[in-house]
Amino acid sequence: MADQAAGAVVGRVEALWRYPVKSMLGEPLQAATVGPGGLLGDRSFALWDHATGRVASAKNPRLWKELLGFTAQCLEPEGPKAGPGAVAITAPAEQGMGQERARVLSSDPEVNSWLGQRLGRRVSLLDQAPERASLDQYWPPVQERDFQDVVNELVLPSGTFFDSCPIHAISSASLERLRQLEPELDFAVERFRPNLLIRPESGASGFVEEAWIGRSLAVGPTLRLQVNDGCPRCVVTTLSQGGLPEDLEILRATARHNNVVAGIRLSVIQPGEMRVGDVVRLLN
Repeated sequence: MADQAAGAVVGRVEALWRYPVKSMLGEPLQAATVGPGGLLGDRSFALWDHATGRVASAKNPRLWKELLGFTAQCLEPEGPKAGPGAVAITAPAEQGMGQERARVLSSDPEVNSWLGQRLGRRVSLLDQAPERASLDQYWPPVQERDFQDVVNELVLPSGTFFDSCPIHAISSASLERLRQLEPELDFAVERFRPNLLIRPESGASGFVEEAWIGRSLAVGPTLRLQVNDGCPRCVVTTLSQGGLPEDLEILRATARHNNVVAGIRLSVIQPGEMRVGDVVRLLN
């Protein structure tokens, strides 16, 4: 506790989210329990595509951009030692018409057929990542004379459905800086799918969280996080989701102004609780 008290205050937690099923819309939280592997319930599930033998991800929008129309929500209670509890999955509004069920539980024996019918592919909902699980990620051309238009394989960290680190944060200052540079674009925080949005101390501006890389953060009374690196953005930021329209310029703007980076990736040093409003301190 002493090192946390000595750390310089750099901001406060403004918002929290978790995403129970990979690439589906998540749920805002007022408080979260963070274990060694990240927020309890975050990316607890993912869809397995039988045709490709890969995890389904909106990083390959040619196959999976529709996932961002589904919403996933953890069902309580969920204790600190619990495994992935049941999740409720809600279909996009346009798929909830007529007599069809608009919602299914992860524990429902028909969950795979329910999802497969709506996605048009044979899928299984998994709560354990297969050995060397991977996904396809599409890289669009984002800069002038950029010849990227490729899909490559991303191997996920062992035993998880994360792309890399278990926690992702972004500051409101980074989003505001992008808005200043490209005022005609909508840099809604939801496009970036963070676990926590940090509002820096008054007067801080620019991509402030990148100065924290290599150091640790104390969030609230006990939680400590290691800031590993900046978060390279991908095509998911450009896709239609939660009422936001598709816009490739979002990704192009991060390329023009910050080498395609917005936010930071973190891992857990010491588990704990965090709440909206918690002070964030920079350590060591």
